[in-house]
Amino acid sequence: MISLEQNKEALNQAGHEMFSLCKKQLENAREAFLNHDSELAEEVLHTENRVNALDLKIDRDCERFIALHNPVASDLRFVLALRKINFDLERVGDHAYGISKYIVEVDTPIAPGQLEKLRFEEMYECALSMLDDITEAYNEEDTKKARKVFKKDKVLNKINIESFKIISEEVQKDPKTIDQYLLLFTVIKKLERIGDLVTNIAEEIIFFREAEVLKHRKKKRAKKD
Repeated sequence: MISLEQNKEALNQAGHEMFSLCKKQLENAREAFLNHDSELAEEVLHTENRVNALDLKIDRDCERFIALHNPVASDLRFVLALRKINFDLERVGDHAYGISKYIVEVDTPIAPGQLEKLRFEEMYECALSMLDDITEAYNEEDTKKARKVFKKDKVLNKINIESFKIISEEVQKDPKTIDQYLLLFTVIKKLERIGDLVTNIAEEIIFFREAEVLKHRKKKRAKKD
């Protein structure tokens, strides 16, 4: 029978693979969107099957780990955190899939000026940077790196909030641009959601390493603000 430590390490390696796969999906979706590259977008759509298969495997293996080993303390926190992290990463993959699907289905190239007005590339780079930080935090079990994403998420939120006003003004100036701006707005909303998912992952890493629950504390701070 496989030992608890061997089983835990296998789960951990699967987690590393999920981080790497979802990050590559998001990077490829960015390149496909900015270059209007339908072939690369198709690759992202096809790779989504791998993301889904790995998601199911990790979820089943986590359930089996609990059933076989009845873990406690840090081992229990690890497997509970990994299940939630896996769920959030799969959702990141879903958003990369959604962005790429627009390229395949909607023939709407975006002008560089429109991207600049909405700080689109800055927002995408920030989302990728957050995913880099959280991947390192997971690999190194480093809660300081996990906490770095909270500040970056505020940048995504700010760009998202400002985008609606900018789009409204630009479409009034030139109604012909409405298709391009609506497409950009839908992708911006996905990037903002990816930021939320990454902060969720950061909270799970902190929970696993420090046994600290941040979710409800964050809600209380938001109500006060």
